Amino acid sequence: MTPTTNALLIYVIFLCWLEETVLSQHGHCVGKQCIALFQEPEDFQSARKRCKGFEGQLLMSITQQVDNILSGMNGSYWLQLDSTGEAAAALQDCYSITVTTGQNFTLSREPCSEKLNGFLCQYTIDDPCSGLQTGAGAHMKYTTSHMGFEVKDSETFPQGTTAIEEKLGAKYIDSRHLCYSTSWLRAPWNCEVLQGGCEQKCLTNSTTHTCTCPAGQTLHANKISCIADPCASCAQSAHECRKEGDTYACRCKEGYRLAPDGGRCVDVDECKEQSPCTREGEECENTEGSYLCRCKEGFDDYDGVCEDFSNCLDCEHMKCEKFNGVYECVCKKGYRVSAKDKTKCEQHCPEKDCLAICIHDPETVGKEQSCSCPEGYLKDEANGTIICTDMDECDQGMCYPNRCENNFGGYRCLCDEGFRLKGESQCVPLEDYDEDYGGSGSSPPHPTPARSSPSAVPSYIKTGSVLGITMFMALCAALLYFLVHNAAKRCGKFDLTPLKRPDIDIFYLNQVTTETYKRLSFDKQSQLL
Repeated sequence: MTPTTNALLIYVIFLCWLEETVLSQHGHCVGKQCIALFQEPEDFQSARKRCKGFEGQLLMSITQQVDNILSGMNGSYWLQLDSTGEAAAALQDCYSITVTTGQNFTLSREPCSEKLNGFLCQYTIDDPCSGLQTGAGAHMKYTTSHMGFEVKDSETFPQGTTAIEEKLGAKYIDSRHLCYSTSWLRAPWNCEVLQGGCEQKCLTNSTTHTCTCPAGQTLHANKISCIADPCASCAQSAHECRKEGDTYACRCKEGYRLAPDGGRCVDVDECKEQSPCTREGEECENTEGSYLCRCKEGFDDYDGVCEDFSNCLDCEHMKCEKFNGVYECVCKKGYRVSAKDKTKCEQHCPEKDCLAICIHDPETVGKEQSCSCPEGYLKDEANGTIICTDMDECDQGMCYPNRCENNFGGYRCLCDEGFRLKGESQCVPLEDYDEDYGGSGSSPPHPTPARSSPSAVPSYIKTGSVLGITMFMALCAALLYFLVHNAAKRCGKFDLTPLKRPDIDIFYLNQVTTETYKRLSFDKQSQLL
């Protein structure tokens, strides 16, 4: 914007402010002097301040201009017919002019505190504009923006005055002009000044300014007025007006078609009729007058291509890469994706020794707040640097008494031939393993590195125990059989019949003679023989 335009903008903004705050109906300008009548009830002091606020002063002399302005008016108005300034404001009575319709005006003094019908101000104007030439049958109407009155029969016009050229009885004006620095600007001018002189809205485009009209209206040939649009009958937004010869016709826009009733335009559903979205991950969404190809749920637009990033939403390190057409989480250097949770990252070292990951204290240069190592590694220091070195779990007997294989960050327990690993460190015979895992046809899972497992019983101890118990049970069974057989054989030679005899079962307390004893003894021996 040029300095000239800036000055114009500032000046007209000031004039607009005056227009909003001043109610003035009459005024007249001659040369560089203007007199204005303000019909606002004010006391003398307030009237004086109002004139001063508009960069003027209360009228100080009576001229022919005053007679022209007050012609046909009634009321009393403040004047200042002396140059005492502040002294005049301190007086009890102040000058006023009273006018009655059909009579000459009279000067009088009224109490300064009384509110009269208004006041007269006078202005000195700089760089006034002279009158404009009009075309045949047209006349010019001048209105001052800062005084708000129509200027008639004036020779000069202050800056900010607008001039409207119009023909008698015409519906629209021919042109509009603005007085600026002794010359007239034709509308549309700068949009920042009085809306560029447009009746509706003003549009700034680079260095040009154009008036615009609302829907249903179009711009008149004068470039500032809005008239009824000849295509206003195309009321629907789906319609467009096309010139066909000397007339205009309403037609449906692209994406619409004429309804069966012939008076409406209806939307075309391209998704159903054309299936335009064919790329992977896309789906069609019909819109009013058109359609959109958007990504399906679970897919995201990546440089115009729909990609499935659903697996990337929960990635701990916010990194994701495409593998075999599927996006998977990846981790920063020094980490790897956790085998337990594909969205998490765990510290990883692929070598025997790696640098530890440390959090540095921002307030203490060179000192670490804390350092961490992957699982299976121990913190150590080498040349003043904290490192992570692999811990040999096999030396700690993690698989004892089975064989152990150490690897970076972990270990693996191994079993002898004929045994399989159960859990992390226990070796069991193949037949027991098959029973546990659903028969010999089942595939045993791969052994995983053990972290802290209880010691398992060696396989050779298990085999010896079973063999020893078996042999012990066999010997016990043979011994038991031998004892039972021998006892049965002995018991078969005893005759328990004599024990059942009456003379044995019953004892009598009779005296036994020698003959009787011999006879009893003889009878028993005979039976035994």
